[in-house]
Amino acid sequence: MARTHGHGNPNWTRDETILALDLYFDLNGKIPSGSDERVKALSEMLRRFPYHAEASRKESFRNPDGVAFKLQNLKQVATGKGLGNVSETDRAVWLEFGSSPTKTKSLANLIRAGVVASESAKPVIEDVQFTEGRVITELHSRREREPKLRERLLSSRRNSERLFCEMCITPAPSSNEALREAHFEAHHLVPLASTGARITRLSDMALLCANCHRLLHRAIAIEKRWLTVAEGKAVCGV
Repeated sequence: MARTHGHGNPNWTRDETILALDLYFDLNGKIPSGSDERVKALSEMLRRFPYHAEASRKESFRNPDGVAFKLQNLKQVATGKGLGNVSETDRAVWLEFGSSPTKTKSLANLIRAGVVASESAKPVIEDVQFTEGRVITELHSRREREPKLRERLLSSRRNSERLFCEMCITPAPSSNEALREAHFEAHHLVPLASTGARITRLSDMALLCANCHRLLHRAIAIEKRWLTVAEGKAVCGV
């Protein structure tokens, strides 16, 4: 196989490895060379990742030969045959998704959507990361900040006289309507990895104050599982 010339490039992330595993499943374990169009397409996608802007300027970064090499690594994890230069991330991703091509495909599609969305939106700065991975964490946060979705949720709560944080049960402190509503944020009750790209329903959302929303996201990241608002309340001691 051709040399990958990848020395000095960042290690493959979980998100990237999931995309490679998705292609591995599509190929039925038959690994092509770096000249294969499917390998080239994955290489191009990986070079678009929002958190690899500096590395992607190098021609060696996630080039097609390097992608083909990663597929060989995954084959070794899957079959015990082939190249032995596998990483802990390769093993962890295979352990989690190796028995479920369908689950891998669903998550890979969300990761691709997150990469595309990052190219046409302002960067989302998150200090937590869900187990679904960094790209999906940022896509989740970007959707929660969608102004139209938040307005729909606020309107629903106004009409039902439920304009309070559903976690700490505290109403907004200000008597000024604009300031009162600025107190609240929308929170997805179900992770995107479960719902996919479907239209968000109001029943999928909770209205939280900014403090509780931040605490709940942090608790989800620490617990490494999705928490309901009630579970988050118990974990955070609210």
